[in-house]
Amino acid sequence: MPPRPTSPAGFAFRTAAFYAAILGVVGIQMPFFPLWLKDKGLDAQTIGLVLSMPMVVRVFIVPVVARQADRRDSLRALIVASCCATVAGYALVGLANGPATILIAYTLAALAFTPMLPLTETYSLRGLAAIGRAYGPVRLWGSLTFILGGFVAGFAIDRIATRDLIWLIVAAYALSAVAAMSLAELPPVPQRAPEQTRRKGLLRDGVFLAVLASAGLTQASHAVYYSFSTVAWSAAGFDGKAIAALWGLGVVAEVLLFALSGRLPPSLGPLGLLFIGAAGGVVRWTAMAFDPPAVALPWLQLLHGLSFGATHLGALGFVAHHAPHGQSATAQGYLAIALGLMMAAMTGVSGLLYAAFGTFAYAAMALAAVAGGACALIAQRLRRDVAV
Repeated sequence: MPPRPTSPAGFAFRTAAFYAAILGVVGIQMPFFPLWLKDKGLDAQTIGLVLSMPMVVRVFIVPVVARQADRRDSLRALIVASCCATVAGYALVGLANGPATILIAYTLAALAFTPMLPLTETYSLRGLAAIGRAYGPVRLWGSLTFILGGFVAGFAIDRIATRDLIWLIVAAYALSAVAAMSLAELPPVPQRAPEQTRRKGLLRDGVFLAVLASAGLTQASHAVYYSFSTVAWSAAGFDGKAIAALWGLGVVAEVLLFALSGRLPPSLGPLGLLFIGAAGGVVRWTAMAFDPPAVALPWLQLLHGLSFGATHLGALGFVAHHAPHGQSATAQGYLAIALGLMMAAMTGVSGLLYAAFGTFAYAAMALAAVAGGACALIAQRLRRDVAV
């Protein structure tokens, strides 16, 4: 029998603890897994291909898992299963050698991992709404442990062989599986009359599609940063602690936004947050394209609070309120697919761009953010037209 919270505070604590566990792993993996791939002998193009695989497989696995979550009302069980399978998947990655074997093992790990975050967002938004708690102050604990994970890996990379870093990732995923098992079961979704549960055609909803495009393009504009910032900074002479500090500073800005999210003016709304996020990305990546001096990097990293944080809050806020009854996991799945497709394409391209142009590849990321902002404006216009 899964544990149940004795109070709203108990539910919020367990949810925050799981965010802390799973995003702590991401804090280790995202900055430093590319270095592990490089140490295993993969070139820039192959690294880009490998890192794009989670975004590709997400398109196939997330819709299946999301529909099962909605049909069976089994969010917690699927989160636990995803965590346990992810541990096994990354153990296979650690045992793999050679580009082809690593690609296959990482693809299998991605099949296990990629449904986890959209399921968790659905679980969190639904459960927190039921107890009257805001999402941002709970989610921020994941961002804080993202910073901690980066520092742990940053210290470790200066003391252990780069090839051993994968086992730190495996151990951290094992801790996340334990945290998943402590999650409380959500109460069943109340049944509604057939006319109230009729599907509303999300994929024929112009506003919804424009929001998916906006969020996908702006988040995909982080591809060069996610894949090659650590490689570039390491080549420039930054040690592991300095790289972890730069990544951590960006997440500090994200945490501050999440902490204040409950106090943002209602007039701003999800679409306003999407536009602000895209604008932050345009400024950030334009500056990064011109190889800014080290003194400018901390200030540019603070823009992560907008380019990622505002975009994340805007997309999740819109989807949570726009999803028809009984389709919350499916709607989050569509968002995950949009993010995955665009990030997959951009990550694959980023390897080619970085190999050819170095850090000037960030210029293409600035253009993607411009397109994301344009889609946010289109969504706003379409919404006004529907209201009229």
